[in-house]
Formats: sequence, structure tokens, C-alpha cells
Amino acid sequence: MLKIDEDKTGLKFNIYVQPRSSRNQVVGLHGDALKVKIKAPPVEGAANKMCIAVLAKALNVPKSAIEIVSGQASKTKRVQVRGEKDRDSHEEIERLKQIIRLLC
Repeated sequence: MLKIDEDKTGLKFNIYVQPRSSRNQVVGLHGDALKVKIKAPPVEGAANKMCIAVLAKALNVPKSAIEIVSGQASKTKRVQVRGEKDRDSHEEIERLKQIIRLLC
């Protein structure tokens, strides 16, 4: 089960990245993490950049709203997603949680 931590700045949760996949997509759960398949190889940050782009598209937020807070060189990463500043923070956090649950 995916554990989502919430604070006033947004949400934090784990992702599991599968590099060198045939498609870029969020495919569900991998243990306690959201599984993200990406085409990019794990070389010189390419996988991290692609991962952020795939998550941003899936969550309908700008890429700048997503940050990898730990696990930059690992397949399992901790990400933080900040809500859009022009939206009510509580409503935005609930919207993001709902989308993440649908992706699981």
C-alpha cells in the first residue's frame, strides 16, 4: 500500500523507477511505492528528469512542482509534489491524493 505523507507544502511518497522501458507511464504499485516506467537509461540524471516529466503529466502539475528528495541514484525514490500556488492548498492536496489513488 502506498503511504502518502502530507504537510502544508504538499505530498511526499515513494516511487519505484524502471528505466529503459518501452514506454513512459505510471503502472500502479510496486510494494509500497508507485511504479513509474521510463524510456530513459539511468545515466547522468536522464532517468530522474524523465521520471519527473512522467509524474508531472500524470498528476497534471508543472515539472517544477515535483522534486526528488532522496534516492537520486536508486530505483526507489522519495518525491515531493507541491500544489499549484494559485489554488487553495487543501483542495489542491486532496486533488493530488485522489489522482495518486487512481494511479495505484
